[in-house]
Amino acid sequence: MKETKQKNMDRLETMNLQVNNNLEHLKKKKLFLFDIDGTIALSEDVIEGTFQLLSHIREIGGRAVYITNNSSKSTKDYVEKFKRMGIEAKAEDFVTAGSYTLSYLVEHHKQDLIFAMGTNSYIEELKKNGLNITEEYEEGVDVVLTAFDTELNYGKVEAACRLLMEKGKERIWLATNGDLRCPVDFGMIPDCGSICNMISAATDRNPQYLGKPSPGLVEYSMEMTGFTKEETLVIGDRIYTDIACGENAGVETCLVFTGEAKAEDVQGASNRIDFCFETVKELYEELTGKAGN
Repeated sequence: MKETKQKNMDRLETMNLQVNNNLEHLKKKKLFLFDIDGTIALSEDVIEGTFQLLSHIREIGGRAVYITNNSSKSTKDYVEKFKRMGIEAKAEDFVTAGSYTLSYLVEHHKQDLIFAMGTNSYIEELKKNGLNITEEYEEGVDVVLTAFDTELNYGKVEAACRLLMEKGKERIWLATNGDLRCPVDFGMIPDCGSICNMISAATDRNPQYLGKPSPGLVEYSMEMTGFTKEETLVIGDRIYTDIACGENAGVETCLVFTGEAKAEDVQGASNRIDFCFETVKELYEELTGKAGN
């Protein structure tokens, strides 16, 4: 076991030098934008090194913000989840694909009738913000919205297909995020991107994704906190969403291998990866020089 771990560390050290040979950049970071699932937690199991890293960020006067594509939970749900995990966080510490999509809908589709596929928690959050939401087929629907719906049933899928294929109707199709899989404690479950792919296969339509890899979540977080691009680091476990989002926003990125991406995925990646570590624990050790502690 020790020999395997050492081989992994040697491999990652080589990758770090190949990806970005100026690790001093890390010590200039103040705004740390964390993905949640697969990066700092699996379900509600906190990944090793998370508490130490968050404590270090507070000590240097930095800020941790959680930018997640998981739209199955409201911001209130996330605050409560973090409390159960022992992580202190306020509502303003979360920028989710769900909350970003909500703000987009309020700005661009406030008067439209929206057919929404999502959890009860997310649907209620949309309604509380004054949006016209239906969960049933209606002729007057203007927008179809697909979120990460862990309460999905076939009736919702069928209604979405009917709305998107109806002749003479050019309805807009929006989706919170393009993630195909969501890491959980036993492995993976289908995410919003997989739900959309199922509908796309039936309708020959594709949605406009509003969450990662679009740069909006990162740009909003920097605007909210006042930190610069040079001070910002995106940390995540997916190359095609987390890393791509940071790249699209023009900030440096850090990939960890506790979720979807594996070390072998780095070499063939089309996105720029600035740093990669086995877990956030190794990132913490690099930032503090406390390797092995």
